[in-house]
Amino acid sequence: MSTLLEHREKLNLTQEELATKSGISVRTIQRIESGVKPKGYTLESLSKTLGISKEDLLKENKEPEKINKQLTKYINLSSIILLIVPFGSIIIPLIFMRWKKEINTVTKQIVSIQILWTLSFLIVTILVAFLSKWFSFSKEIIPLVMLTLIIINLYVVIRNTAEIEKNNKLYICLNFNIL
Repeated sequence: MSTLLEHREKLNLTQEELATKSGISVRTIQRIESGVKPKGYTLESLSKTLGISKEDLLKENKEPEKINKQLTKYINLSSIILLIVPFGSIIIPLIFMRWKKEINTVTKQIVSIQILWTLSFLIVTILVAFLSKWFSFSKEIIPLVMLTLIIINLYVVIRNTAEIEKNNKLYICLNFNIL
């Protein structure tokens, strides 16, 4: 819901009444209520007419995103398939997310975390393999590092699942989305 619509409805005004009181056309009010930002004279006139500041009129009302908690948890838990299928931690949640049409910021973040995790896993494993040859580490270091990385990923998945159950958000997340 737009800020203009919200304030107009609080004052029990129709679009036509607001247009008459503010000197703005009904069509302009309709455009602003559909998402166009008011500027200049329009912004000034509407803020005076509604008795609110220009900043309040420009604020965007973000409705909380609705997520299916159970489905989102399943999408997150499907990342555990990494234990069996390489790149499964990306592919399976992505397919599940698209198939069930549960595309929201949380599920995109889950897949983004797994993409970044998989790339990091590959880079760290290759780096350890090269370093073990240069510094003459034992060959057991590579499987040990891989096992440690898998355990860390399991922790991330399980911790995020618990947070989804509790607060409908991720505990461990990125500041950006890859998708």
